[in-house]
This record gives sequence, C-alpha cells and structure tokens, in this order.
Amino acid sequence: MKYVIGVDLGTSAVKVLLVNQHGEVCDEVSQAYPLLHEKSGYSEQEPNEWVEKTTLALKELIDRFDGDVTSIEGISFSGQMHGLVLLNEEKEVLRNAILWNDTRTTAQCEKIYEVVGNERLLEITKNPALEGFTLPKLLWVQENEPEIFERAAVFLLPKDYLRYHMTGQIHAEYSDAAGTLLLDIQKKAWSEEMCKLFGVDLTICPPLVESHHLVGTITAQFAFETGLSEATKVFAGGADNACGAIGAGILSEGKTLCSIGTSGVILSHEQRGDREFEGKVHYFNHGKKDAYYTMGVTLSAGHSLSWFKDTFAQNEDFETLLQGLEDVPAGANGLLYTPYLSGERTPHADADIRGSFIGMSASHKRIDFARAVIEGITFSLCESIDIFRESGKKIETIVSIGGGAKNETWLQIQADIFDAVIVKLENEQGPAMGAAMLAAYGAGWFPSLDECADTFIRTVKEFHPNEDNVKAYKALFEIYKMIYENTKTLNKALKPFRG
Repeated sequence: MKYVIGVDLGTSAVKVLLVNQHGEVCDEVSQAYPLLHEKSGYSEQEPNEWVEKTTLALKELIDRFDGDVTSIEGISFSGQMHGLVLLNEEKEVLRNAILWNDTRTTAQCEKIYEVVGNERLLEITKNPALEGFTLPKLLWVQENEPEIFERAAVFLLPKDYLRYHMTGQIHAEYSDAAGTLLLDIQKKAWSEEMCKLFGVDLTICPPLVESHHLVGTITAQFAFETGLSEATKVFAGGADNACGAIGAGILSEGKTLCSIGTSGVILSHEQRGDREFEGKVHYFNHGKKDAYYTMGVTLSAGHSLSWFKDTFAQNEDFETLLQGLEDVPAGANGLLYTPYLSGERTPHADADIRGSFIGMSASHKRIDFARAVIEGITFSLCESIDIFRESGKKIETIVSIGGGAKNETWLQIQADIFDAVIVKLENEQGPAMGAAMLAAYGAGWFPSLDECADTFIRTVKEFHPNEDNVKAYKALFEIYKMIYENTKTLNKALKPFRG
C-alpha cells in the first residue's frame, strides 16, 4: 500500500493526515499553537511554532505507523492565507507573522486605493484592498518598522515558510499568491507594476510554481526529527480555501462549496479568469492548474460559535451546548445575530463593524441564542450566495465541510437558508484532504486531480430545503440585511471604547 500526507496549517492548529491510495484516512494528528493579540486588532503568530508543532505532529504520526516509511511517497500542504512572514538574507525570521485576521492596516488599504485606484487594482489583482491581505501588511511594516523592512530579503506565506523548513527551498504557488494583492491573477506572475508603485523590491517575491509541483525532498535533519524517509517527495500545496475546494471535489464549473471553520467561505469554481464581480467577492487562482475560484468570506463564522461557547458554556462540549437545537423554530423565536466579532469581509469590507443580537426578550433561552448564532453565520454566508446568483450563476447543490457539517440540524439550516441541496461527504477532512490529493496527483497516482477526486471523495447524505422554512428564512434574511446599515454608525461611535 502507498500513502501520502496532507498537512493543514490552520489558524489555531496544524493537522496532519495520512491517506492511502484508496483515499482512506489511516491516521491523523493535530497540534495547537497560540494566537498573539498584542493590541486590539492585532493578530500574530511565531512562525517557528508552526515548524515545531508540525514536527511533533508528524513524529507522532510516524511513531504510530506500522508500515515501511518509504511507502509514504509524498507530502503536501494547505495553509492559512495572507499571513506575512519576513526573512532576512540568512533566511531568519525578522518578526512575528501578521495573520489574515489582523485588522491594523486600514490606512494602508486607503493608500493602495489612492496610489493605484480601484479600477486598476481590480484589473490586476481581481480583488479589493482589504486589511486581511498581504500587501497592506507589508506596507504597514514598511511604514512602522522600516529597519525590519530594509532587512527583508524575501516574504513568504505561512505554509511556504513551513515547507522551506522541510526542504530548504523557497517557493510560493499561485493559489496562495493570489491573496497577496501582488499577483497578476490572469498572467500568473508577480505584478511589477504593483511592486514598483509601493516601493516593494520584486526580488523579495518568491519564485512561483503550480500547487502540484514537486519542490524537492525533505532534508536529512527533518527526516531525523520526524522519522520520515529522506526520499519523501514534497509538493507545493495550496491556500486553505483552494485545498478545501479540492478536498470537496469543487473542480469543475457549477460546483459550490460552503466551508465553515474559524472563518466561513462560499466558494464557486470558475474556469475563466476574466469574469467581473466588481470586487464584491474574492477571485483567486485555484490549486487546479489554469482554473480559478470566486469566494465570499465571513470572518467570524465558526469563531462566533466557539466565542459563544467559551463565554456562556465554557465547561460544556458543543454537543451539550446545541442539545435541543432542532426544537427551536426557524428564526430563533425572533432573535437575530450578526457575526461581526472582528469586522466583516463579504459583502461589507468593514474592519470597524461589530456583532449584535437583535430582538432579545426575557422569554429567550440559551438554546435560542445558540440557534440565532448558527442562523446568523449562515445568513452572512448567504449574502455571498446572493452575489453569485445575481451574477447569473446557478447554485442548486452545495458541498458543506468544516464545523458547519458536523451537526445535522445546522446542515438542514444551510439547506433552508441557501435554498439549495446540501451535500455531506463520507470522509470530510477539508483542506488537509485537498493537500493529500495534491500530493497523490503530484506523485503520479492519477492522471488528473478530477480522477483523484473520483476515488477519494464520496457523498454520505443530502439535505433538501424545507419549503416552509425557506419561506420564513427569506423574510428573516431581508431583516438580517438591514442590521448592518442600522448599526454601522453606532459601532463607529463605540470604537474608542473598545478594549
């Protein structure tokens, strides 16, 4: 039997997945690491934590593996997007990584619009200037830590730094590079124009390769630390959302994904790179060669539910917290929640907006609030589906992965709010499975990613819309959409009082 490993470098933990040639998950290990919040709006991590915890996870995986390690033919990666890692000439880390959910760069985003203009920015990068992207972080360092910026020899995205430690090789790949605001999406090249306009030396941009590209084998040192064979092939990998799409089989036109992790995304496959969405949704290169995907993002999706549990049910598990969820009617007895805990991305690119419960009364129970949180997350994701449908895309079937796919009542809520058939996968492993599939394809197990998906991905259940609930949710959705405009001014006024 042959095997591959998928490594998913997430925001709060790394997960490593051992998968055999039939697409069966043989083992998995996770290791958590902390987020660093030095100030309000700041979100950072120590890059060497990723290396240390991934090394520990892989060692644990190999220690439990009872086969010949040479049968593990390849390893590939999925990674949290947009994070800025700066290295000097000696390839040493210059500062903590600034992460995707860091919102300190509003002024830098405004500068990008002033310098390049919205129209030209969308022509080159296909995306608006948002705080989460990499270029604004780079400009923040340029303006606030000039001595560090001067010493920067290369910037890397999180998974690319991890891969460098395994191989000694520096690369980036298109699906992650697409989230930097420095890539010309259609030309698949770093934009000289963008670099020149912002005083960024083109030489700090790493060489670009395809997601399934073989970048080398692991070093003798890393093999010693983990127990892996030095012959293990290492493939470039992809952005977490691209890998989530691959792992869910979103590899052809008309296929759509709902992924609910810390953040939540609605992702739709695009065969062309020249469609126009006016920056309302993200437009990125796929992990599949010469393909693209469009994506709307809810910043605090699963984070909203974990915040609710940690705040109001710290000593309970999610199963206990959500007991009785199915008995609460659609609309949570007149209670609405907006998941703006750390600002919002789609359709409101607003770092200042914050969440709210609307409609509270003394009759509401904790389970009503839990249902309102779940419905609010799903309403927010539905705003992205609305944008896709308004552009003429047909969205009738959606594959659901992540935390939102673990609870069947939530899956039914998705079917009712999205008014679409929701597909649950038999072996839902999200981005880690997509990373494993890139390794399997890169290692030559299959002639295409599509054929790999045919073997690796199986549907276990479908959830169909309930017509009565669809009708109720359509009315509630119209009220939900009013909350943003009606709380925007209030949240701006509250900003000076935040801790």
